[in-house]
Amino acid sequence: MQDNGTEVTAAGIARLAGVGRAAVSNWRRRHADFPRPVGGTETSPSFALAEVEAWLRAQGKLAEVPPRERVWQQLVGHPEGPAAALVHAGCALLLVHDRPTLWLEASAGSDERLAALLPAALDQVLDARFGPGPERAVTTPDAPRLLPFAPLLRGAADLAAGPGARKAYEFLLGRHLDANPRQYTPTPDPLAELMAELAGPARTVLDPACGTGSLLRAAATTARPGPELYGQDSDPALAALTALRLALSTDAAVRIAAGDSLRADARTGLRADTALCHPPFNERNWGHDELAYDPRWEYGFPARTESELAWVQHALARVRDGGTVVVLMPPAAASRRSGRRIRADLLRRGALRGVIALPVGAAPPYNLPLHLWVLRRPERAPAQPGLLLADAGQFAGEGRGGPDWRSVREAVLGAWGDFDRTGGLDERPGLARCVPVIELLDDDVDLAPARHLPPPDAAGDTGRLTDVRERLDETLRLTARLAPAPPGTSRPAPHRPLTTVGELARGGALTLRTGTNGGHARVPLLTDHDVLTGTGPSATLPEGDEEPVLTEPGDVVVPVLGGGSVARVIDDATSGAALGRNLVLLRPDPTALDPWFLAGFLRGTANHRQASSYASTATRLDVRRLQLPRLPLDAQRGYGDRFRALDEFERALRLAGRLGEQLVRGMYDGLTDGTVDPGR
Repeated sequence: MQDNGTEVTAAGIARLAGVGRAAVSNWRRRHADFPRPVGGTETSPSFALAEVEAWLRAQGKLAEVPPRERVWQQLVGHPEGPAAALVHAGCALLLVHDRPTLWLEASAGSDERLAALLPAALDQVLDARFGPGPERAVTTPDAPRLLPFAPLLRGAADLAAGPGARKAYEFLLGRHLDANPRQYTPTPDPLAELMAELAGPARTVLDPACGTGSLLRAAATTARPGPELYGQDSDPALAALTALRLALSTDAAVRIAAGDSLRADARTGLRADTALCHPPFNERNWGHDELAYDPRWEYGFPARTESELAWVQHALARVRDGGTVVVLMPPAAASRRSGRRIRADLLRRGALRGVIALPVGAAPPYNLPLHLWVLRRPERAPAQPGLLLADAGQFAGEGRGGPDWRSVREAVLGAWGDFDRTGGLDERPGLARCVPVIELLDDDVDLAPARHLPPPDAAGDTGRLTDVRERLDETLRLTARLAPAPPGTSRPAPHRPLTTVGELARGGALTLRTGTNGGHARVPLLTDHDVLTGTGPSATLPEGDEEPVLTEPGDVVVPVLGGGSVARVIDDATSGAALGRNLVLLRPDPTALDPWFLAGFLRGTANHRQASSYASTATRLDVRRLQLPRLPLDAQRGYGDRFRALDEFERALRLAGRLGEQLVRGMYDGLTDGTVDPGR
């Protein structure tokens, strides 16, 4: 049966044919028989997938559609929307994963037969994994509802034949989340793992705002035998997607419900071992008016502006006595005056045990140093109550690569483990301190860690500044030596025969590859920001079904967004990293092209200008249109040597700038906190 209901956009057509969107626009203008739009808008039309495939095949532009691309286009172009399509595909994949014989029996024959037999088979699997009852997030569709999805379900099952049902679903879900960044706010995996480790092993875990399920999935890896994962989300489609994700990636009993946990709690009788939560921030419409007399507000009724304190108390109300709660909080929640009475009561009764400041970039919004609150439902009042305050801000990473998560984990888990074990902690200057609760119960009840931690060790800090100054002196001397000589008398620009990157690729002088969204192994990831700033790989490649592009020495990497004239030659230190999104890799044939010659000419300002296109908010580079002169290899190497020398000079300048910034900031800090003598 043809999938006549599936629609595809121009971007999807370009992905199917392996061309740019401009090529699709040209086909529409030049070919009268190109399929007509069947939906979308005038500026963003959509086309019937079956008609597009038939046209591409007739034109010789489509040899074979990769299975994952076909399934993705079926999913994203389904008339009922990608979320509903992904839920149905997830149900089929769960059946393939748990009961493959049932799937084989149901899928043999026509689509009508598949739709008729599938509900009974799905009932068995969904009841076993999510429990019986109408409150579960994933319900069994009936035959008429399933029939339009039959081609997609078959495609998803075929996709799972290679990497397996779990990886197939992760690929589809991951691409859906990436395509809708404003609709979803996932918790980064390193942060989810840190929160799960702070909570400790548990058998029953709750996330009352489970979103994409990152926290529950992380908790399942450290859980005790026979884990039960409870979650709830206000978005019914997301709750269903998350339930399927957890069922496919863990062996735990999954109990996910749809609904607003504050207004319509589906777990009123639950007393979990732990609760993890990444709640929505700064919500005014969280139920303040209708929930004034709710029994969950044991520590005070939250103000309208304190939705996060409502989530904290909700989580505490749903764990057993002695149960642990870890909540991601905005930094303002530690000091806003409207929440000081609740913070004070959490401290007096020993419920709040730790406030940990994370580095900037740990989670969205990435420009804020978010906090983790670690709480424990009191079994009895502590004899000598104290609060752990920790600040991991010093482990922030450069650019968009995120924090140094290994250092964050070691510092935070080390401080929390010692504090939780003994009830106290020796001061760790600039990092952690156990503060007696009595010191915090003033008019403000300000729990921001930075305001209570001792400054870093002065001797070590001044010693670091001395090291920075010595490195800066050495780098400045190196920069002076590497500075290029004056160019001398100018001369008219010579007329040289030119070629383009596209022509060189077609002639076999180089190969051209683009970055991916994921890979089979978690290897270092070179991002476009790394290339622009000249730093090493700063991220880790997410796990996915795509084949990553790994860099090799001599490759030339070019960012396609941002408008900067940048091209980077990969060296031994960067070799082996995966190529990130918005990057193009050029791998020259060493018998035909010198990599430094290639990279140098690609950086020409006029070259970039003629090869760039402009949208309303960004500049995009068409790498195939970049030009360079046709020169013999010996002449290329002469240019390459000069370009390599310029690159060394540029690297030295960047290092000098970073060291200078560190020295200036350190001197300001030392003079203002008294660790540096102003007389010297």
